[in-house]
This record gives sequence, structure tokens and C-alpha cells, in this order.
Amino acid sequence: MKKIIFIIYIFFPWYLFPQSNLETAIKGGELLLSGLSILKVAKSDSKPKSKVIESVCVKNKLNEKITFRIMGENKDGDDIKKELVIPKDGKECLFVLPKGIYTYEIVLPNKEIYKKGEYKFEEDVVITVKEE
Repeated sequence: MKKIIFIIYIFFPWYLFPQSNLETAIKGGELLLSGLSILKVAKSDSKPKSKVIESVCVKNKLNEKITFRIMGENKDGDDIKKELVIPKDGKECLFVLPKGIYTYEIVLPNKEIYKKGEYKFEEDVVITVKEE
């Protein structure tokens, strides 16, 4: 019997309370929810923006291993050079990479450059290398 009253209380509160109490309860609920949403917005804005990317991963879908090279500079002007050797159907990752614009090269085992270009790393990313 207590379970039935509890269910009625949760799903049909107007059944147990007069109209004025129901309106007060609804307004109180609205105030509570708006207060929580303000706290959530304030909390998310207080997070400092990171200057590094947690991970940059590269997947190789080609029929042979590849070498993935990136080159760039950090805010102090120091050169950053990273190299990943990724086997066929493999995946390798770089961790804690400063945000910025990097030049990349994808090199095949015969030293031929498969692709070359620039990429702006602003957040975690997974790059898939496949035949076009």
C-alpha cells in the first residue's frame, strides 16, 4: 500500500495536494532547476583552457607500414618534431602535444612521400590514413 501512495505522490502530486500547493511546488522546482543550471554554467566556464592536446592518434589503413612525421613550433619558438611508425592496420598515438599548426608528412617504406600538408591541432584527434 505504501508503494502505491509513493507512486501516486511522485507521478500525480496534484492528487494529494490542493491547487495552490501544487503551483508553489512547481515554482519552487523551477527555481531549483534554474539555480542548478546557473551553477553548472559557472562551473564549466571556470575550467582553464588547456594549451596542450591530450592525444593525437594515427590509424593506418594502407597495405604497408607508414611513417607519420609532424613538425612545428611551440610558443617559445622551440622546434617540435615527432615521428610515429605505424604498422599495417595499426594505430599509434602522440600524447601531450602543444596546440598549434604543424606540417605533416606520411612516408612509405620506400621513402616516397605519400601525403604532405599542414594541420591545425586544437583538440584530441584520430587521423585515418587510407587509400583514396
